[in-house]
Amino acid sequence: MERLPTPQSGPALNPAAGQRIALCLQYDGGAFHGWQRQHNAVSVQETLDRAIAGLDPLPAAAANPSSRPRSWAAGRTDAGVHAAAQVVHFDSHGPIPAERWARALNGRLPASIRVRAAARVPADWHACFSATYRRYRYTLFNGRAPNLFLAPWSWHRYQCRLDEQRMDEALQGLLGNHDFTAFQKAGSRRLHARTTVQEVALDRQGDLLRVELQASGFLYGMVRLVLGQLVAVGERRLSPAAFEQRWRQQQRQAVKEAAPPHGLCLLRVGYPKPIFPTAAWYDCQPRYQLDTTDSPEVTAGLSVDPQGPPRPSGMVV
Repeated sequence: MERLPTPQSGPALNPAAGQRIALCLQYDGGAFHGWQRQHNAVSVQETLDRAIAGLDPLPAAAANPSSRPRSWAAGRTDAGVHAAAQVVHFDSHGPIPAERWARALNGRLPASIRVRAAARVPADWHACFSATYRRYRYTLFNGRAPNLFLAPWSWHRYQCRLDEQRMDEALQGLLGNHDFTAFQKAGSRRLHARTTVQEVALDRQGDLLRVELQASGFLYGMVRLVLGQLVAVGERRLSPAAFEQRWRQQQRQAVKEAAPPHGLCLLRVGYPKPIFPTAAWYDCQPRYQLDTTDSPEVTAGLSVDPQGPPRPSGMVV
């Protein structure tokens, strides 16, 4: 999931900068240890900054520690999380026109990162703080047998057939402005855990389920924690009422399951005015399709405890 930077972490506007460039970026999260620079691991930000510096070295007047890093993103995705349309900005000091930056960077970046589009934006525009929403999609594969081609992009749940109606019931309750402390991982530097969930959607086609959440911002680890609980609801290990009770009562200790990162994708980021052509940013993650289905049976013999996980019928506790 993402961690939104604090306002102090954004770059100061540099009067010497020739232009501010916005990029629409895709990346395979499996190749990186998240967006943000790491001391001992490869990140998307470090890789992109290196490519930018190769094309547009900083002038001597700007070459100081406060000018690093070069790029700033709409959301800090975690290790293993993909992006179909991450939005990034940086200040360019050289002569390269905005419309040529996508092709120039793609020539220097690894195949696991692609720039879909580039555009010039106002000097006070910020990829993170100018955004009005972020939208994530999580893909679940609910077939019996593993599928090599789906594995890098979905969470394989084969134990029983997921009940999408129960999952959707639980999902709808998230809409609105709430305190989502129960869905925030430790380590967050946010001052509070309130955010506004603007839209939710759940779609099932055969053995594939897609869950989408759109919010003004997301807490650290929020989507993966929501999905972990949502799958428990779909597998009848947790009731929709217990799901809602956990987050409304801020029962963080009860939320122990997080979905793995590889099923999660930052689908798009919205702004008051469109920055890029629609085809470059709006819905660029393929919707996987299987012509045949092989869903497992609905799990039998489980009794749902509305306050917690299920127990096999007749089990003595």
